[in-house]
Amino acid sequence: MSIEPITGRYLNTTIGGRNQRIYFEEAGQGRPVLCLHTAGAHSAQWRHLMNDARITETHHLIAFDMPWHAKSLPPAGFQTEEYLLTTDSYIETVLAVIDGLGLEKPVLAGCSMGGRIALQLAALHPDRFSGFIAIEASDFQPAWYDIDWFHRPDAHGGEMGAALVSANISPHAPEVERWNTLWMFMASGPGVFRGDLSFYTKDDSLTGRLDRIDTAKTPVHFLVGAYDLTCTPEDARRTADAIPGATVTVMDTLGHFPMSEHPEGFRPYFVDALDRMA
Repeated sequence: MSIEPITGRYLNTTIGGRNQRIYFEEAGQGRPVLCLHTAGAHSAQWRHLMNDARITETHHLIAFDMPWHAKSLPPAGFQTEEYLLTTDSYIETVLAVIDGLGLEKPVLAGCSMGGRIALQLAALHPDRFSGFIAIEASDFQPAWYDIDWFHRPDAHGGEMGAALVSANISPHAPEVERWNTLWMFMASGPGVFRGDLSFYTKDDSLTGRLDRIDTAKTPVHFLVGAYDLTCTPEDARRTADAIPGATVTVMDTLGHFPMSEHPEGFRPYFVDALDRMA
């Protein structure tokens, strides 16, 4: 029997003129690292690293559930609207969390759509951060699937989402963590995964902003799994090549959700990325 060192609390803030109650978890001390989850999931993807004393003895890890995800309930009146994440609302949310928690120039570590927004923030708000770890991130990935399947009356959107992402998990991932990762998608709220993917697969504005990123001021390091079919190593390298000074590491045995699907395999790559943020 044990009690984990992770602490969970709520931040009440205003985003887009609406009150939002955002759930966040934190652990550790030292340099702040704000961790962003993938589309259709939540902050529990980071739980293993937040329980790793080898990391938290020098880093203060913070992970939050985006509005509409897990414990961050939708805003009042959600039942009359469609959830569609946008670049602007995503950026506003991340900055609101930084301001609300009083974080001083954190490292931003985001995976998948979190990696995409990390690059947007590197281009538009670099002064708010000390570095960017873009995990499974690229400039733009158009959908090769119909995202409307994730919110239909004749299909379970969560199970459809889990079926789609299951192919993006490495065969080297431990079975328990594979299914824990898939459960997060199975439990996703109606239309949430679809709304996240609307941002991820339709907004190509980052492509024209990559040349604004100055790695001399804020380092950018890409981590990409060799078994990622959605954002391939080639996609990550193409994006990094457009950012002078950006670096890339291909993680040989990992897929699209490395911190969740195979935390022990991901750990050394993440530690190396943190060291590059000095």
